[in-house]
Amino acid sequence: MDASTSGTSSVQYHNIAEQPIAATIVNSTFQRQVRHCFGNATPGEFPLSANPSIVLHVLTGCNLDPQDLATLEATCSFFRQPANFAPDNELSLAELAALDMCRKRAIFKPMTQEQCHDLKLKCGGSWKLVLRFLLAGEACSRREKSHAVAGPGHSIAVSSKGVAYSFGSNSSGQLGNGTTEEEWRPHPIRSLQGIRVIQAAVGAGRTMLISDTGKVYAFGKESFGEAEYGIQGSKVVTTPQLVESLKDIFVVQAAIGNFFTAVLSREGRVYTFSWGNETKLGHQTEQADLEPRPLLGALENIPVVQIAAGYCYLLALACQPSGMSVYSVGCGLGGKLGHGTRTDEKVPRLIEQFQTLNIQPAVVAAGAWHAAVVGKDGRVCTWGWGRYGCLGHGNEDCESAPKVVEALSNVKAVYVATGDYTTFVVSDDGSVYSFGCGESSSLGHNTAAAEAQGNRHSNVLFPEVVTSLKQLNERVVQISLTNSIYWNAHTFALTESGKLYAFGAGDKGQLGVELSANQTERAIPERIDIDLS
Repeated sequence: MDASTSGTSSVQYHNIAEQPIAATIVNSTFQRQVRHCFGNATPGEFPLSANPSIVLHVLTGCNLDPQDLATLEATCSFFRQPANFAPDNELSLAELAALDMCRKRAIFKPMTQEQCHDLKLKCGGSWKLVLRFLLAGEACSRREKSHAVAGPGHSIAVSSKGVAYSFGSNSSGQLGNGTTEEEWRPHPIRSLQGIRVIQAAVGAGRTMLISDTGKVYAFGKESFGEAEYGIQGSKVVTTPQLVESLKDIFVVQAAIGNFFTAVLSREGRVYTFSWGNETKLGHQTEQADLEPRPLLGALENIPVVQIAAGYCYLLALACQPSGMSVYSVGCGLGGKLGHGTRTDEKVPRLIEQFQTLNIQPAVVAAGAWHAAVVGKDGRVCTWGWGRYGCLGHGNEDCESAPKVVEALSNVKAVYVATGDYTTFVVSDDGSVYSFGCGESSSLGHNTAAAEAQGNRHSNVLFPEVVTSLKQLNERVVQISLTNSIYWNAHTFALTESGKLYAFGAGDKGQLGVELSANQTERAIPERIDIDLS
């Protein structure tokens, strides 16, 4: 069971009077009672206004969407009136239902009353908006659910119970097993026994894991940006270590770029460290500065639900009373910041194109050089470098602002993943589409027919169904692919039943399956021998 929805209800039931059966019997015959809905003269099924506890129980039990609660308030005064219930007698039934559903969320439960109040103010002063903020974070990052990360040369898989498995390259101790030996078999990270992991982030030679208590554990290469700065003698950490600089921040997500790390707090605040250039992330630090710095500018007072890191830029999905929006900061080469230009941004800037397209962003993905968004209506937008057709528009042109992928106009997307010039889209029926660079067999289109035609590594300019996944007869819920320019790519497909399939490059054991002699990749998805359900 998903921990984010587990637990007992905190609703208090009041004034539900028990009526003896005998009271409804007069002269041994049943008399039909006239009942009124909302206390007016219109006949109804039961007196809602007399027993609002029942209504509150129904609203909470149905797990209504925040928008549904807002609609109830807008259309019926009964749901707008103070309900006279604890903990706040002035709250309406719709607000109380939203508050109770917030209390069921795992990251909300340990918050103090003051922290809850501050979050409510930051979200816009409504518990319905707080609920939308919490639900959006869970949906776009699979927080509290099983997931897998196809990192540069090594991989991490997290079960729904919070057990983290690692496999692949281990030259810097990034598997966290206490050694620097390569390992293709997935093994749980034993030093984390008793700690429930809710999210994983992977970079070149390094791994970060986040627990359900908001603690961050890191291992592997300790210094950042070796490829750029030529730093020598980086410290190798072979077992998970608590990141002391983050101990006072309740972290729910991390994202690792090539020169930086970003973390997202429970309250929706973004912190970055180890980038060392004032022109890129809105605060000036040294290259070796490991202290987290809050991201300045527009996002200082706007809660963020998801972050995504590219090679040298950061995307943030923000939750505002008016709706969801995307901000970008960092290097603008190729137009990957989405502002219609190719200039860098020192502080986060709103991507305005989504308003023009009338799209409410729901999920963001930052590839090495290009980016993508899935809208609430299922449309997919891509922008940035278009090399190898990774934008899905049928060419290799760059797009400096989000552009709808028209080839997916008949598909309702629910998830998107991006890598180094590759893109995957998951539809609401579990079908998977991919496009972009075909190297390392990471697109999943390398069937026997493609082998016979000699085009197993061909690029794909338009979205194509990944037939090799379709043939599994499993509903895919998540895709992860390598997001690095220095490593051959591999791809994971996680199914609704918790089965994990891998294909692409496997020369370091990162697929989690054993390859035969002289084999360096797998073209057809193969199931990994772990159960993440």
